[in-house]
Amino acid sequence: MKIAVCVKQVPDTSTPGRLDPASHTVDRSAKLMLDPSDEYGVEMALQLVAAAGGGEVTLVSMAPHGEVAGLRTALAMGADKAILVSDESLAGSDALGTAKVLAKAIERAKAIEGAGADLILAATESTDGYTGTLPVQLAELLGLPAITFAKSVRVDGGTVFVERQTEAGYDEVECPLPALVTVTAGVVEPRYPSFKGIMAAKSRPIDQIKLADLDLSLDEVGWAGAGQEIVSVEPAEARQAGEIVVDEGDGYQRVVAFLEQLKVI
Repeated sequence: MKIAVCVKQVPDTSTPGRLDPASHTVDRSAKLMLDPSDEYGVEMALQLVAAAGGGEVTLVSMAPHGEVAGLRTALAMGADKAILVSDESLAGSDALGTAKVLAKAIERAKAIEGAGADLILAATESTDGYTGTLPVQLAELLGLPAITFAKSVRVDGGTVFVERQTEAGYDEVECPLPALVTVTAGVVEPRYPSFKGIMAAKSRPIDQIKLADLDLSLDEVGWAGAGQEIVSVEPAEARQAGEIVVDEGDGYQRVVAFLEQLKVI
């Protein structure tokens, strides 16, 4: 069984995020790490391959400066190899532009290997963007069905069975492979990379490719291809002190009057 896992390398999540003062986008100049939300997809892929009796887990990522630290973490967990698209011309890409790059990278791997992934896994959303749109855009570009918010994933033969998280509980979904599935936090418990895994990750292959290796033009990605522009960024307003209501028998009236003032009621 072959599984591709889309992973993102993000700034250190233990420190406050910073914006580039010129572009107003996330500052990615420092060392990047594996997005914690992607650890669930990597672990899910490893468990599915093990349950299938063998296979291959390939990581697919787009990051600046040829960054591989986050990929090495996922490789140390047990993934077999990685594909990294890193090119200065990709700076400023929006979610759709990134989806185009990942789609082309996956198609390129399929053409080289002669067979594509049976299943593509991704996190529901990244911790530095929170758009939640990229996975379904990727599925559309690849012509695959997409199942989102999976809290449980099982593969039997050529079918994937998913319990899809909803506000009322979960839906039971069956879908033929190949398909794309986004997983929620808690779908599995990610393993910690062992010392043996960390050492093995150093020799596992990372195919680093440029935009020129993909069938994409400069006006489809980067700032030129982005469908949005950040024109300014303002600091959030400081939280104002609240009003304490001392109930002297008319507290409910004051609360109602306050809600009416806010036009809530």
